[in-house]
Amino acid sequence: MKRTVSVFVLLALLLTISVGCTPLDEPVDEKPVIYLYPERETEVFVTLDYRGELLCTWPPYGDGWHVMARPDGTLTDLRDGQEYSYLFWEGASDVTYDMSLGYCVRGEETAAFLRETLSAMGLTPREYNEFIVYWLPRMQGNAYNLITFRREEYEALAPLTVTPTPDSVLRVFMVYEALDAPVEIEAPEITPFVREGFTVVEWGGTEIG
Repeated sequence: MKRTVSVFVLLALLLTISVGCTPLDEPVDEKPVIYLYPERETEVFVTLDYRGELLCTWPPYGDGWHVMARPDGTLTDLRDGQEYSYLFWEGASDVTYDMSLGYCVRGEETAAFLRETLSAMGLTPREYNEFIVYWLPRMQGNAYNLITFRREEYEALAPLTVTPTPDSVLRVFMVYEALDAPVEIEAPEITPFVREGFTVVEWGGTEIG
């Protein structure tokens, strides 16, 4: 199937190169971003035990992220003193994902589907809009998208340790495949996320096929 490469994807590639990240031709675990929402300004240390090759991190990962986090999600890196909206990483692995449950969505309906589904999962408008802005340019032009969310495989692939220990953690990882024709698939049950105390939220995704 022919696809048109969007200006947004090209800009993202240029940005990736400019910050020293390593682009690959193969699918990768793309743009997982981690939001930290403590109840009060808190010094936080975050480590990622990724079962693959890290290609890019921002701010630079080193031996872990060491930040001052504020209730509104604003982060200050304690190494460089700069402010960030979230922690970013990207990596490549050979993990396979179960696609037996999910959703078959017309490309033109992808934005509405993601907004409704991510909101039901518990992402805030800020979080799900940032998700949609990143993924929509490459998904809306497909005839159909086969979409699933695979938290268990993702957490096994990329264990995350946050100190101090958060009270609530939501990790959303989308796996999708572009299709030329629709398929029948059973939809999974969505359990809404409840935010209590120090909350950590992460989202990312990958394209297969």
